[in-house]
Amino acid sequence: MTEAPATHDATATAGIASLEPEDRLRADTYRVLGRLLAAPPDAETLSLFATAPVSTEDNLLAVAWRMLALSAERSAVSQVADEYQTLFIGLGRGELVPFGSWYLTGFLMEQPLARLRTDMQKLGFERQDDVSEPEDHAAALCEIMALLAEDTSPGSLEVQAAFFETHIGTWMARFFREMQEASSARFYRAVGQLGEQFINTDQRYLEMVERSDATPGEPVRPGIS
Repeated sequence: MTEAPATHDATATAGIASLEPEDRLRADTYRVLGRLLAAPPDAETLSLFATAPVSTEDNLLAVAWRMLALSAERSAVSQVADEYQTLFIGLGRGELVPFGSWYLTGFLMEQPLARLRTDMQKLGFERQDDVSEPEDHAAALCEIMALLAEDTSPGSLEVQAAFFETHIGTWMARFFREMQEASSARFYRAVGQLGEQFINTDQRYLEMVERSDATPGEPVRPGIS
């Protein structure tokens, strides 16, 4: 898989310039995870992770970012490419199966995928003709959430919360947890740690959004480092 199997109507991201810093960070983190799940990183990407400034805070998400930087610094491109092949592709199938339907039903291309396709159509997403994987691949879902997080139109957070609850919150943290436990994982163990902590953090944030809608008050912001 080389890119997420979805495109989005350009009008959905018309408000990117006015994004709050926290929402920009959310979108960027989803995009990082999406790219790392879609294909192994090249040398430039590994170098970027290894040298990027990271938070010194002691919360679990900040620690996960530091672990990713350290793992990128110690990893070789060829080793990470082999690791990706073993984890996600393999001979017949990889050690991990990064599809929502698999985690929710034990089979590929089941009812969760049908529901996702319906919701994608409502949101203005279209499947890309040159991508063969089903749309419930974890990389594609992260890319979709990145696009949704960049949308500053009224009601966007509610849309994000509903999409997350239905298509991500039900399984993706478990997927990232199993990535950390996979026998073939080295660099991707750190990716799994970042993914699990970020998904858990974003779930708490979006749940707060839903609660604040029920009880109007001050706007909430995600505690992301």
